[in-house]
Amino acid sequence: MTAVSEHAVQQVPGAGGGRVPSGPAAAPRPAEPSATTLTAEHGDVYVEPGLTPLGAREANRSALAALLDTAGIAHFAVRGTSDHGTVVAVAEEDRERVLAAVFRGLSQYPGHLGVVDPDAPRPARPVSSRDPRAWREVSAARVLQASWSRTDPDRHLLLGHEYGCAIEFWQRHGTHLVAPRANRATWAVAAEGGNVLGAARLFSRFVSDWTPRHLAPALATRPEFLVHCADDIAFPVDAVYTWVDGNDPAWQRRKAQAKGEVYHAESASDARFISRDELRYSVRSLHLFAPWIRNVHIVTDDQVPEWLVEGLPGCRIATHREIFRNPDDLPTFNSHSIESQLHHIDGLAEHFLYFNDDMFIGRPVAPHAFFTPSGTARYFPSRNRIPQGPVAPTDSPVDAACKNNRALLEERFGRVITQPMEHIPYALRRSAMEDAERDFPEAWARTSASRFRAMTDLSPTSSFALYYAALTGRAQPGSMPFTYLQLAVPDLADRLGRLLDGRDQDSFCLNDAFSTPEDIEAQQELLDGFLNAYFPTPSPYER
Repeated sequence: MTAVSEHAVQQVPGAGGGRVPSGPAAAPRPAEPSATTLTAEHGDVYVEPGLTPLGAREANRSALAALLDTAGIAHFAVRGTSDHGTVVAVAEEDRERVLAAVFRGLSQYPGHLGVVDPDAPRPARPVSSRDPRAWREVSAARVLQASWSRTDPDRHLLLGHEYGCAIEFWQRHGTHLVAPRANRATWAVAAEGGNVLGAARLFSRFVSDWTPRHLAPALATRPEFLVHCADDIAFPVDAVYTWVDGNDPAWQRRKAQAKGEVYHAESASDARFISRDELRYSVRSLHLFAPWIRNVHIVTDDQVPEWLVEGLPGCRIATHREIFRNPDDLPTFNSHSIESQLHHIDGLAEHFLYFNDDMFIGRPVAPHAFFTPSGTARYFPSRNRIPQGPVAPTDSPVDAACKNNRALLEERFGRVITQPMEHIPYALRRSAMEDAERDFPEAWARTSASRFRAMTDLSPTSSFALYYAALTGRAQPGSMPFTYLQLAVPDLADRLGRLLDGRDQDSFCLNDAFSTPEDIEAQQELLDGFLNAYFPTPSPYER
């Protein structure tokens, strides 16, 4: 997955969203969009409105399946080892007809073809189907992979061969068909067996039972692939955001009228409450790169983002009034206070990811990045260290909360925490937060009642609940490629450019705690361009 530069555009009829039996069909859509192809160093790249990685994956699979169906060739889906692409199996005796069907499709709609050697240390580079070299070794290949590269209308994303569909030639041995390479379930299936429907999540860890069906439909497969493997994650995972629009006059009045002593300048910094529209793009990042999320819960102080369509399945507003157990704690302007109540969200899954609105998923990730198949949460310790000693007036709100976390956990478990957490979405267990609130009722209630950040706060989600879960056997340390970028840096444009060009981070955070009013306008222009380029596809929840 990368960016696409501008190139000459040529119109290609029929390569859009409708099903084209002999070409690269796209995911089903209400109406067929216009489509173009770019002839460039990338080969043929088809423009796809509403492009997502899963959409490209399914479009390649359905195109190849349509070619085989049109030719009357039996095939079934295989639980391959790649989460990005798909795999279909055909019988070796059908090779000649399979190759003829693939040749017809790639001749009408040029794409890429690769011969896959299961014994090679690394895969061979795909070759444009226009190039005769692409067809030289297909007559003996055990596995082929076909793809049609796609980009969004503004040429920001390029989803290429890794999202293609592999064709495996299975050989008949007695009463069984035997695979040419390993997959996630079995080496052989009954030769005369019939197909059954298999849930989409069986064929990619990027998919769950809650992924939209047009992106990941059930597939015709063999019963041997329907087993529940030890590394499958079948439990639901939700996402939770806390969000505030600091420019809302009603909210500003509530904040001005609130009674609470601010002990540290950072606690009431206006930068903490600025809405830069990050939430819209963070939700887009889930739509693009974590489509296995079941529900998105946006926690607000009776605010609704202007871009959000309310009432759609899969995304809802949860107000402070709904989740706070003590209404006297409201209004609050303290993220620690709000986070202490997240586990009270109605209908929240046991396993959930908590995002600040400045956190983003940077490329396709599986739920396994955040949870083990047994349900254990993963936390991501920082390279920094919590300062020694008790809370001091000179401590930042973050350090004060970490020290309070440390003192309580050491008293209860006899263990000393030394590291805060990285700014990576926090993988949480609802039951662990419920138990922590029950076991530390005074500290929890004190944090909930702090209208602004206070020296007595815990940091419930970003540290305390994670370590509590670890010390009670429900969490373990993990790692992932990520970037933390503070916006108030002089080389912001260069850093955003490197992040956009690389697209090699599982997650990133664009944090803003120290910007001045003079910084914000220049930053916003950079952010608008960056976020639109990184996440060009709107989520289903946008107006």
